[in-house]
Amino acid sequence: MTRGNQRELARQKNAKKTSEQSKRKRKDDGLSAAARKQRDAQIMQQKQKGNADARKGAEAGTSN
Repeated sequence: MTRGNQRELARQKNAKKTSEQSKRKRKDDGLSAAARKQRDAQIMQQKQKGNADARKGAEAGTSN
């Protein structure tokens, strides 16, 4: 009949874990939604350009 304490400790541990996860979930970088969207769009464009360049390099290497 001592399981009540174990349950309470498990609840406390789980509450601490979920609160830490929610803190890490969203970083507050001080940007507005529009600024964040623009920044993310620029990052995606750079990635796409890099991938396109890599594909062109791979195609040029295999067309010997």
